Amino acid sequence: MLTAAALVLCYILGSIPFGLIIGKLAKGIDIRDFGSGNIGASNVLRTLGPGPAAAVFLFDTAKGTAAVLLCKALGLPAYLVVAGGLLSLIGHTASVFLRFKGGKGVATSLGIIIGLNGIIAAVAFGIWLVTVSVTRFISVASIVASLSVPLMMLLWKDPRVPIPYQVLAWVAAAAIAARHQSNIKRLLAGTEPRIFQKTKGDSQ
Repeated sequence: MLTAAALVLCYILGSIPFGLIIGKLAKGIDIRDFGSGNIGASNVLRTLGPGPAAAVFLFDTAKGTAAVLLCKALGLPAYLVVAGGLLSLIGHTASVFLRFKGGKGVATSLGIIIGLNGIIAAVAFGIWLVTVSVTRFISVASIVASLSVPLMMLLWKDPRVPIPYQVLAWVAAAAIAARHQSNIKRLLAGTEPRIFQKTKGDSQ
């Protein structure tokens, strides 16, 4: 019973739409009516600026970490820790508070990896920063960083990275890539907006 309640809580945590909440608090707007219409930090950055975007990124990251740490604190086995993390990601991308719509899950996925293995999470975030600096595309950085995580887990022979963690990393990377299909199409067409560039299209 306690395990089931914890897993439901993981989904509820992931479902909290911080982009929507911060948009309302910062400017009294529904962030879904502006820019790409996405509730993630990138659309908040283009619409409201770096301060609100940083807050959204931190809160979206924190809810992924909180879900994993909750399951670990309860002493659940690795596969249930993974289930909790995955449910928080599902909550973010299909929020019960947004009629089962949501964001693309990049920050929440980072939060999950922080909870699973902080070192790998730090390296992945570094890869994200470098890729953004070089390409100026947030979408490219998000896809590259997400793919780096399961690869690092696969290559790092460490008992702190059990098989269920690796499976979750691959699932999260695949989900992030799938949620960025429109970005990939624009990249190929040369129309994907760079960081800080205003857009009316569906971006990160």
